[in-house]
Amino acid sequence: MTDRIRIVIADDQALVRSALRLILEGDPDLTVLGEAADGQGALDAARRLRPDIMLLDLHMPGRDGVWASERISELAPDVKVLVLTAFDTDRLVSSALRAGAVGFLLKDSSPEQILEAVRTAADGERPFSAAVLEQLVTTTAMKAPSRRAPGTLTAREREVAVLVAQGLVNVEIADRLGIGAATVKTHVSALLEKFQVRNRVQLAVAVAECQLTIA
Repeated sequence: MTDRIRIVIADDQALVRSALRLILEGDPDLTVLGEAADGQGALDAARRLRPDIMLLDLHMPGRDGVWASERISELAPDVKVLVLTAFDTDRLVSSALRAGAVGFLLKDSSPEQILEAVRTAADGERPFSAAVLEQLVTTTAMKAPSRRAPGTLTAREREVAVLVAQGLVNVEIADRLGIGAATVKTHVSALLEKFQVRNRVQLAVAVAECQLTIA
């Protein structure tokens, strides 16, 4: 991207906001437009500033991050919501996903992981912490299979689907399989269509529901 990625940080803890701002503004390709301390403030900032990325905590007083995700998706759909939180229940993951969040990270993610997630989200992909995804997928996989994998899956698509469910991004999948990142992106697009899901997180859950594995 040639333009700087514009970001708003929403977290009720001033120390967290300051730390995130320090990390983000250390990258010349990123700029922080503003901050918010609760869900209503996040929504107001999204509508007023129109950032590329809203870095949003789920646990905030008053209007929380799930509420803000839903309202931002409705009223400022061009703003991509990236959830950064320390939550430990899959219910919140599912709620944020349904509300429109494009990705998830844990608050103990490294600065490098945070920067990469912001860039990934800005490029239209859906970043999420492998730990968060593992929790969601594990909870799903513990249940009996609730859906069948599409019968038209190729062997390569199966491999890509399983690696997506493990939390790998396209570049990592490409390295693992010895193929190009653009080829992985094509496979992911085909998988979204075949599984009839909207994003990578939903694809990962669908793979878990099928209990799909690499033969």
